[in-house]
Amino acid sequence: MARRKAETAVAESEVSPKRAAQLASAKKLALAIAEAGLDRKALNVEIIDVAGKVDYADYVVVMSGRSDRQVSALAKNLEGDVEAKTRARCLSVEGLPQASWVLMDFGDVIVHIFHEDTRGYYDLESLWIDATRVPVAEAEPR
Repeated sequence: MARRKAETAVAESEVSPKRAAQLASAKKLALAIAEAGLDRKALNVEIIDVAGKVDYADYVVVMSGRSDRQVSALAKNLEGDVEAKTRARCLSVEGLPQASWVLMDFGDVIVHIFHEDTRGYYDLESLWIDATRVPVAEAEPR
């Protein structure tokens, strides 16, 4: 455990100022996405820090809806809410017609919106079991 903390501290100290700014921006975006999801009654919102673990994103936001209709509404409204708040645009959306699992690409942040049953089946969170979680309480609406 101490070795992992030491490796993390070394890795963080080697981050360039430009990369540190990118990571801070991505975290801010992930928190805004989580807040927008909570505002729209998303369930079990989780932010996973995957920076350095994967090359396609720095954060993954996972949330659930109770029905395919809610999943679809979450995806459609998240896109507008996040753009209005952060000016970040969603680059692509997959899965809207069926709405049991919607994938949204915001660049450095990937969003998975699942129907409750589908989320349990795929259990994406276990892929990054050792990844740091960002407290969603930071994103809770005021």
